Amino acid sequence: MGVKVITDSSAALPRKLRHDLDIGVASLVIHLDGVDYPDDTEDHDAFYAALKASSSFATTSQPSTQDFVALMEERVAAGHDVVGVFVSPLMSGTMATAALAREMVLERYPDATIEIVDGRSNSMELGFAVVAAAEVAAAGATAAEAAAAATERTLHSRFLFVPATLEYLRRGGRIGNASALIGTLLRINPILTVAEGITDQFAKVRTLGRAYNMMVDKFVDDLRVRGGLGDVIVHHIDAEAAGTAFVKRISDIVGRQVELIPSSLSAGAHVGPGTVAMIYYTVDRMDHTHSV
Repeated sequence: MGVKVITDSSAALPRKLRHDLDIGVASLVIHLDGVDYPDDTEDHDAFYAALKASSSFATTSQPSTQDFVALMEERVAAGHDVVGVFVSPLMSGTMATAALAREMVLERYPDATIEIVDGRSNSMELGFAVVAAAEVAAAGATAAEAAAAATERTLHSRFLFVPATLEYLRRGGRIGNASALIGTLLRINPILTVAEGITDQFAKVRTLGRAYNMMVDKFVDDLRVRGGLGDVIVHHIDAEAAGTAFVKRISDIVGRQVELIPSSLSAGAHVGPGTVAMIYYTVDRMDHTHSV
């Protein structure tokens, strides 16, 4: 009866897109000062208010094995094959938990087909891979073909983002205290990316304005040398005004309205409020070389 696609909430897939492509989502959970916040929610205000007021570091938990078993079993029992495309295993244990759930479901349904795919990122870079699988599945592809489409999409995409502060990265151990202090004093704004499944530095510039300009320049250059645009979105982490302004710049370049999508809370917890990101994929594959 066809192929159904599932993923996790770190993909930040808009609800309409999930509905239109019938994509199942398992939610991570964010923990802060004794309160649990579901990642798969459209209400971000309470979490960011608490995060800004807290001196603690928010942590995340992956979906439970049972969450994945329920998603897979519902689809397998209805006669579908399943393709799960998940956050990079270098960022989270989510994919390993999904693989364990797969084995549990196959014990009950030994003839089922369940493919597990490394999405090699999070946020809508993962989301674009999920969508690639779901679109070909809707067109009649096999599970293997849908999984291959997701993997291929990861080779065409780029994720660039600029945190407003280095404090949340410091709290999470992603940069040291000295680096955060020096970066703040010198007004150095790193442009970050995701390469080979992990967060990495793309470039360092002075001021947020220059960082945004460099992201735009890289986007334009990629469109020129990578065969043109597949799709593009802009993310923001509790920074709707800055995200909206950046959307206008990108929309003017591509000649259509680009969607502004709030990042998942799991991303927001680690990178921090004020962040603006852009994620896009091109017709040809990326080389993922750094700017500097």
